[in-house]
Amino acid sequence: MEGAYFRKGFGLKGEIEGLLTADYHSGLIDAFKNNRYALSTGKLTFRLAREFGFCYGVDRAVEYAYETRAKFPERQLYLVGEIIHNPHVNRKLESMGVRFLHRADDGSFDFSSIRPDDVVILPAFGVTIGDFERLRASGAVLVDTTCGSVLNVWKRVERYARDGFTAIIHGKHWHEETKATASQVTKHSRGRYLVVLDMAEAREVCDFIEHGGDPAEMATRFGPVASEGFDFATDLERVGVANQTTMLSSESLAIAEELRQTMIRRYGAEQESERIRTFDTICSATQERQDAVVELLDEPLDVMVVVGATTRATPPTWPRCAGAGGGHLPHRGRRVHRSLRRGHPPQAQQRSGRGAHLGLARGRGPDRDHGGGVDPEQQDRRDRGADLPLGRGESGRARPLTGRRARR
Repeated sequence: MEGAYFRKGFGLKGEIEGLLTADYHSGLIDAFKNNRYALSTGKLTFRLAREFGFCYGVDRAVEYAYETRAKFPERQLYLVGEIIHNPHVNRKLESMGVRFLHRADDGSFDFSSIRPDDVVILPAFGVTIGDFERLRASGAVLVDTTCGSVLNVWKRVERYARDGFTAIIHGKHWHEETKATASQVTKHSRGRYLVVLDMAEAREVCDFIEHGGDPAEMATRFGPVASEGFDFATDLERVGVANQTTMLSSESLAIAEELRQTMIRRYGAEQESERIRTFDTICSATQERQDAVVELLDEPLDVMVVVGATTRATPPTWPRCAGAGGGHLPHRGRRVHRSLRRGHPPQAQQRSGRGAHLGLARGRGPDRDHGGGVDPEQQDRRDRGADLPLGRGESGRARPLTGRRARR
């Protein structure tokens, strides 16, 4: 089995289901769902976003990791980075004997300790092409948990490179998913990429495309987030837009439209199809969770509590989404948490006399009882590289049609 590669799991879900339930099932979430997603105690009312917990891609990644431990109980298991950015999940895997491989100061992974009889788990974010090739060369068994939504973005970026379009990726250049996505252009000798963090950076690029400027200044400004040898004088003449799947969806779509309009102004509407390609690569589970936060804010809230770790790898996209709805976003969630545990509602609400209403939201974990996003059949199609049918969202833009997968 040395050098084997697995993407479909090992058929051991029945063996690990009890362990998964013990580790991740939440009776509190059950109580919320059974009470229309709201619970009250004293002067405090908590309202939970209706999309909460593992999406299908994360659910699948965690299940594969548990199955891998069951399949190879005596072998050394390694995990490249973190399977997802969730401290609870990663601590559980550590307790199961999984060793984590982290990037060194120079940004590279050290795979020298991996032997042919070891097993290496690839995270839901995926790994770069270079790291994948190094792992295959080690001879170890590889278990790939890369999310199908991420694979769909990879496919688009690779096509851009194949057809001579530079991939402009809306994402965090330091994030593992964006690193892996950007590496897909290296499958073609003329493949190029440029990463923009937000609309402000995208507009800098658009201004250069439309009005010109000093390529050397752009190289100084964006060189660290562009592919090696990027030529700003020529590599922005034809572009394709993609995104890190967990970015704020409204901003990703706005950036794509900004680039489209820029290309039309620069080259004319008749050249649009030759100058820019866009495709809605927003993860449906991310979209549903962002929509649920906005819906939560339709009713008056005094405090919006976003549960999760604000690590460098996961800047606060959720607080940005909540902030768009007018929610109050405390900078230090732990201070709010301690205050609530003592039973003291926010001071402003004590004066109002009606008690405090708090909204609760988080990303794609840790409770696995309520999922969403891509259903298993479509996930399998993405894994096989098949195109999903296209529909029209509210913006009129083409986007994949996705199903909802309620998990009970």
